[in-house]
Amino acid sequence: MTDTSSHQEEMPLISHLIELRNRLLKCVVLILLIFLALFYFANDLYLYVSEPLRAMLPPGSSMIATEVASPFLAPFKLTLVMSILVAVPFILHQAWAFIAPGLYQHEKRLAVPLLASSIFLFYAGMAFAYYVVFPLLFAFFTTTGPEGVAVMTDINKYLDFVLKLFFAFGVVFEIPIATLLLIWSGIATPASLAAKRPYIVVGCFVIGMLLTPPDVISQTLLAVPMWMLYEVGIFFGRFVKARQQDEAEETEEVES
Repeated sequence: MTDTSSHQEEMPLISHLIELRNRLLKCVVLILLIFLALFYFANDLYLYVSEPLRAMLPPGSSMIATEVASPFLAPFKLTLVMSILVAVPFILHQAWAFIAPGLYQHEKRLAVPLLASSIFLFYAGMAFAYYVVFPLLFAFFTTTGPEGVAVMTDINKYLDFVLKLFFAFGVVFEIPIATLLLIWSGIATPASLAAKRPYIVVGCFVIGMLLTPPDVISQTLLAVPMWMLYEVGIFFGRFVKARQQDEAEETEEVES
């Protein structure tokens, strides 16, 4: 009997592992397909991503490749990262499909909009970095250098720099989701989070200093949206808290 029961307990674990493997394989295959579709446009993608800097370069300056393989590897790396970013909705959907059977119905109702919102906010953070932060940042960098120094940025260094900022702003724009989860789980309340506002403002500027280049413009462009997104999370968190209280009252009435 013991062997039979232990075998029955192992089967669900094995089936879960097989399901996880299959979902991971689907994600890898999709990323590979997207990569193959985008690789033909790898150089065009790099030109598009580098446009904010190239538009600010002084006349006669250009980006350079200081390594032999850089003209190939930089667009290759960018295309691979773009393939993963494009596949993010599918990857999160696979993750959701894997964990959804273990969630309660009320958890599913909240998780679906949070999942969709997190995808949108991550892309919004990247768009904010590209269309707002990069033009201001590169205009500042290209005009404050010592006189007589030619601005000629290496394509690999530039790519590493912008990918870091893309990721930083994408994660930062998830702050409302994190705030809502804290309130929904009962770890914090809207009132307690609002009371911590002075510390949050200071923390936003500290994080901005750590994640961005050492200039006031880029630090402020990251810190201010962080603070505003925190306030957005508190605002919507009040509705989540009110709904939880209503559901608790309804449950008490049913039980009584």
